[in-house]
Amino acid sequence: MFTTRLISGIVLVILSLVVVGAGGSILFGVVGMISLVGLFELYRVMKIEKTPLGFIGYGTCIAYYGLLWFEGQQFVTLMCIAALMLLMSVYVFTFPKYKTEEITIVFFGVFYVAVMLSYLFQVRQMPDGGYLVWLIFLSSWGCDTCAYCVGVLFGKHKLAPVLSPKKSIEGAIGGVAGAAVLGFLYALTFQTQMAGIKNPQLVCALACAIAAVISQIGDLAASAIKRNHQVKDYGHLIPGHGGVLDRFDSMIFTAPAIYFAVTFLR
Repeated sequence: MFTTRLISGIVLVILSLVVVGAGGSILFGVVGMISLVGLFELYRVMKIEKTPLGFIGYGTCIAYYGLLWFEGQQFVTLMCIAALMLLMSVYVFTFPKYKTEEITIVFFGVFYVAVMLSYLFQVRQMPDGGYLVWLIFLSSWGCDTCAYCVGVLFGKHKLAPVLSPKKSIEGAIGGVAGAAVLGFLYALTFQTQMAGIKNPQLVCALACAIAAVISQIGDLAASAIKRNHQVKDYGHLIPGHGGVLDRFDSMIFTAPAIYFAVTFLR
């Protein structure tokens, strides 16, 4: 299992370097596909992945990415209203086939997976985005690694004892601090390439620290959903890592966090 997980991890890192480095339509297409797969995994947990509700969710995801690509973000609110009207139409005209929770999870899933993950592409499109986009990975994977190391060495107080008994408050603090240091060192290395940011070291350190806090909430949120529905993994697409949502659970939160943190701090 460890070997499989290690090999898969190396392949993921290589693919990330190639796809994110390329940016543009390649990154857009990959993020869109990941969003659809993640949405399918979430709906499968609720057993609605092949129902009319699920297809409305997939259609809304595709519509959102279409608006994003053609710079039609001003129509996102209209899209949301239209999707909700479709969902409610299916709900009332097939009553009592579907439960309120199923309608809610379809609408929630589009934002939780598709919209939030799209910020990986949106950060890449920002000025200096070729460098800023890597803060998403530093704050997500860097926080995980630092939190684990600090937790193993110094962890005594449980962060969420029922939900994740192995996570500690000390580890969480170490993860945030570690992500901030990584952001600072990263900016120190590439500060000359971040011409649009006045103080790259401070901005990157703060952005990574903020995203690291949110990433840990995202990780726990994904675990909570699985616990509520008695599933171990969202899927088996990535050998040794589970599904898309198992691997990108924290990045779903760090991507928009980095986007807005950099936007307001720069």
